[in-house]
Amino acid sequence: MSQSETRNKTRNESRSGTRTETETATQPDCWRRAVALADDREAPWRAAMPRPGERVAVVGCGTSWFMAHAYAVLRESAGQGETDAFAASEMPAGRSYDRVLALTRSGTTTEVLEVLARLRGTTSTVAVTADPATPVMELADAAVVLDFADETSVVQTRFATTELVLLRRLLGEDLAGLPAQAEAALAAPLPEGLLETEQFTFLGRGWAYGVAQEAALKMREASGAWTEAYPVMEYRHGPISVTGPGRVAWWFGDPGDLPAGLEGEIARTGGRLVALGRDPLADLVVVQRLAAALGAERGLDPDAPRHLTRSVVLADGRG
Repeated sequence: MSQSETRNKTRNESRSGTRTETETATQPDCWRRAVALADDREAPWRAAMPRPGERVAVVGCGTSWFMAHAYAVLRESAGQGETDAFAASEMPAGRSYDRVLALTRSGTTTEVLEVLARLRGTTSTVAVTADPATPVMELADAAVVLDFADETSVVQTRFATTELVLLRRLLGEDLAGLPAQAEAALAAPLPEGLLETEQFTFLGRGWAYGVAQEAALKMREASGAWTEAYPVMEYRHGPISVTGPGRVAWWFGDPGDLPAGLEGEIARTGGRLVALGRDPLADLVVVQRLAAALGAERGLDPDAPRHLTRSVVLADGRG
């Protein structure tokens, strides 16, 4: 074992687990429950979910916006119909959709509730939430409650990934092996040297770009790290200039799918490429672990990130 790996192991053993770390570790079981729920043909909310051919918008805030982006790409790629994703505050007022899907862990986020109130009675709406006793239950026409994936930590981990597993399964993906990938991501040591890294750039293509954005957010929230996220080809159009010695470019996807020449371009900057090659959600679990570890290394509490609350509720809807 290298000195860096030994140091990482000692750090992990010397501190008690935070709520964020505990909730991160439960994801394999949450994902199994989400797959089973998606496979329940008698679930009362099934008829309210987006149907093939419908024009759909997906809204959320923060982490939920990034999960919305991932789902929108996946739905269109599956041939299910045109699907747009918006930060709830930026949902256009003049567009027509057959259905709007709202993603909200707390069910109390002001911008999401405003969208649902605006659409009430004119557009079919359905929410995915963690709490059945919140205002979103009254404003959405139907709701999927993932209370088994709810969290006490401010930083979202298991709820976000569990809702995306549910949505992926509803699109027909075979996810039987995904929980095992998450278990492997939890069991493996963090890649050597990452706690000493100065800057991270997360890269993805298609739906994995949404995961890359979430990875960057998680690192910022839990550790205050300098992170960025880009579609992989856009990284070459300027952002690669931030990469250099002591900095990481992290690819969500099969290493064999990296654009031609990119690995060499990163090497020439002096930076480091990380490409673990699991399903992007399983690789996100590694980033969640890293974010908590790096936060602890910097003397921060990942359960209580600076300037953040579990839900953003604006006074009178304006702040």
